[in-house]
Amino acid sequence: MLSALAIAGYRSLRELIVPLGRLNVITGANGSGKSSVYRSLRLLADTARGGVITSLAREGGLPSTLWAGPERFSRSMLSGESEVQGTRRNAPVSLRLGFAGERFSYAIDLGFPLPDSSRFVLDPVIKRECIWSGPVLRPSALLVDRQGAALRTRDETGAWQTVPQPVASFDSMMTEFADPRSAPEMIAVREQIRAWRFYDYFRTDSNAPARMPQIGTHTPVLSNDGADLAAALQTIREIGDPTALDAAIDDAFPGSRLEIAAQDGRFEVLMHQHGLLRPLKGAELSDGTLRYLLLVAALRTPRPPALLVLNEPETSLHPDLLPALARLIAQAAAHSQVLVVSHAARLIAALEREEASESLVLEKHFGATRLADADDRDMPAWKWPSR
Repeated sequence: MLSALAIAGYRSLRELIVPLGRLNVITGANGSGKSSVYRSLRLLADTARGGVITSLAREGGLPSTLWAGPERFSRSMLSGESEVQGTRRNAPVSLRLGFAGERFSYAIDLGFPLPDSSRFVLDPVIKRECIWSGPVLRPSALLVDRQGAALRTRDETGAWQTVPQPVASFDSMMTEFADPRSAPEMIAVREQIRAWRFYDYFRTDSNAPARMPQIGTHTPVLSNDGADLAAALQTIREIGDPTALDAAIDDAFPGSRLEIAAQDGRFEVLMHQHGLLRPLKGAELSDGTLRYLLLVAALRTPRPPALLVLNEPETSLHPDLLPALARLIAQAAAHSQVLVVSHAARLIAALEREEASESLVLEKHFGATRLADADDRDMPAWKWPSR
C-alpha cells in the first residue's frame, strides 16, 4: 500500500505531499487542484509503461505543465505588502513525482534538455530516478539510482554495480532495464505501478459501445472505456462473486436484476426492473443506470488491483444512487487501496463515514495547492533525491 504521494512543480502543485490510507477521498472547491493530483498519478503510472514523455507532450510539453508561480514567496508577498512577482531562480527547473510505499518507494525528476542539444525542446529529459526501500529516502536505503544516462544497482553484498548500458534521456529506467537478477526491486516496483487501475471516463451516449452487443471473452478487468461491460459482468458471475454483484444491483435498484444475453458469441446487458413486462436492453438504459453498471463491473472485479483510482465517479448519477456507490467503493477498499476524486457532497459524506477512510481536502494558497488541514496532520516524511 502507498503511504504518501509527492508532487512538485506540476501545474498548481508547487510542493504537495499527500498522506494516503486504505480509502482516500480527495475533494475541494473547483480549481483547487483535484484534477492535477489525479493527472500526476496517471503520469507516475505512465513511467512504468514508457509513456510519461508522451503524456506530457499531450499536455503541451513541459513548459505548459510546470508550476507557473515564483520559485519562492518573500515575506512581503505573503503578508500582502508587495505583489507576487518572479524572483531570482536558484534551483533548476524540475517536475518531480514520487510515492512512498511500505516496501519500496520511487521518485522521478524531469527537467529541460541542455541548450542546443536537441530540437525536441518541449520534451523533458529524465534527470534522476531512484528506488529505495521503505518510505523514507536515506543513502543506505537506496537500491536503484539513475542519474542522467548512468544507472547503478546494488548487488547481494550491498555494493554498487554500474549498468554498462546507458539509459536514453527520454526513457524511464523502468522500461529500459529489466534484469531480475541485478535489479529485482525495479521489476517489483514496475509491476506494482503497472497494476494500478484508473477509471475517469465512461461513454454513456446513445452510441456508447457498452450499450451495444459485443463479442464476449473472459474479462476479469473492465476496460477503461467500458466497451466490454457485458463480458466483464458475465466474468464476475462465473469466476467472481455473483452474490455481491446481485446485491450491488439490488442496493441501487431494489427489485431489479441483471441478465447477460449471449447470441452467436455476442454478449448484451439486459436489466429486469420491477413492474416491467420485459427487460431493458443496454441501448434503453438511462445514462445514470448504465454508468452505475460500469462502476459495479469496475469495483466488483475478480482481480482487484493494488491501487484503484476513480475520478469523479458521481458523474451522471442521481444523488439517490450515491450512498449505494459509496458502499460499493468501501467494499472494494477491502481488497484494494482506493483513491476517489470527487466534489459530490453526498458521496464524500458517505465515504467519510467508512472505517479507515482518509479525507483529503485541497485548497489554494497564493495559487498553490495545499492540504487544508496540513498543519493539524501528522504528515509523512519525504525527501526528494537531489540532482
